[in-house]
Amino acid sequence: PTPEPTPEPPRLEPEPPLENPPLYDAPLLGAPTGTPEQAARWLYALAGRTYDDAGIVTIVNAYVAHGDAVGLDWFLALAQNFHETDHLRSWWAQRPRRNPAGIGVTGATSIVQPSYGAWVWKEETQLWHEGVSFERWEPDAVKAHLGRLLAYALAEPQTAAQREMIDYALAFRSLSRHRGAAQTITGLNGKWAVPGSTYGQRIIMLRDQMRQM
Repeated sequence: PTPEPTPEPPRLEPEPPLENPPLYDAPLLGAPTGTPEQAARWLYALAGRTYDDAGIVTIVNAYVAHGDAVGLDWFLALAQNFHETDHLRSWWAQRPRRNPAGIGVTGATSIVQPSYGAWVWKEETQLWHEGVSFERWEPDAVKAHLGRLLAYALAEPQTAAQREMIDYALAFRSLSRHRGAAQTITGLNGKWAVPGSTYGQRIIMLRDQMRQM
């Protein structure tokens, strides 16, 4: 049998002080807390030249379709995507990597390509960087992101669609230690990002800003 990949090491996230953090949380599962139009308008202004309007619509619509299919708040997931990728402007989010949320990105580098895990060559550094690349946003990257959130939210899937999406996501990167450990976005604090003590609160604040568009 193929050995399971080693647990994902902590991915350190610089964390400046957060002023006036929200005093409420947000569940991962449930109805969307915003609209596709709000998400797209937010990105039109911030994605720069990395993605054109058609590309943005494709990504947002994929989150809507796959999020609705499994009962996940896809608007909150998009806020996490935008937080993680600097609104699709980060190196990892750009084509051909299309990583939506730092999946498998640990900060580790290597002069030679390791024989384990997922690694990507970066010309600017002349190094291999650990992290997952996706061939397409729809369905690959989006389902991998939403399925990973489902795995954090649910120790056991409640529907066949949830099971399929979790299995799909964890085929890219396993999640052995935190299954069912985060039913809300702040439950990801110290898990999705480390130290990440205000990780979920920052995403909630971003989501609330997106809802004003």
